[in-house]
Amino acid sequence: MSNMPTTINAVPTLRVNCSHCNLREHCVPLGLSLKDIDRLEDLVSSRKRIRRGEPLFRAGDKFDCIYAIRLGFLKSSVMSSDGREQVTNFHMSGELLGLDGIANDVYSCDVVALEDTEVCMIPYERILAACNEIPDYSIHFQKILSREIVRQHGLMLLLGSMHAEERLAAFLLSLAQRFESRGYSRTEFVLRMTRAEIGSYLGLKLETVSRVLSRFGHDNLIAVNQKHVHIIDADGLRAIVSGQNPEMLQV
Repeated sequence: MSNMPTTINAVPTLRVNCSHCNLREHCVPLGLSLKDIDRLEDLVSSRKRIRRGEPLFRAGDKFDCIYAIRLGFLKSSVMSSDGREQVTNFHMSGELLGLDGIANDVYSCDVVALEDTEVCMIPYERILAACNEIPDYSIHFQKILSREIVRQHGLMLLLGSMHAEERLAAFLLSLAQRFESRGYSRTEFVLRMTRAEIGSYLGLKLETVSRVLSRFGHDNLIAVNQKHVHIIDADGLRAIVSGQNPEMLQV
């Protein structure tokens, strides 16, 4: 088992008020009574802050919590048999981490912050209790698990049947949709990950990622300034995806 992750001090005394959180619709089912919302606020044991480059957890660490991202951006990855990192997902505010630990009581991947990040820590035992006591939350949690299955199907489609241009176009459109759902611009955003990490996730070489992004810029589909991306022609990107649904390809 790997060493425990190095983090900034957790904040166990910080009151977590889900009812006032602008990301609550991603974690809390809609239509709950105030009593049920108060019950769900008791799920969160504390918050944890981690700096850019630090791990939230490592593969092999004991599973005990699900983490809800309050602020920040992270990546998950696994190590291949020859020691290469394979990026398996990127995560942003409002999403849950650690679901992979349910199966075997240990986390199966490394999760590292790509920028300074804050997460809410939710002990899994409390989630199970809430599922028993609040039927709407049980349904909500099952939907979260189902969405992860859908995402994996989308990833298989992405890697198995799309060429490089389609993969990059779907990746950018999916990011845009996710930013928009959180109240941010869907046409201008900052890539927190490197081009090498994008390539690892999409099954492409670094040179291919850079070449395709440059081609998109030349064709006036996007404008890229270092990590800042401006989507100029979303319809043009959708045409490249050739009828696939980028919202299935949650990155």
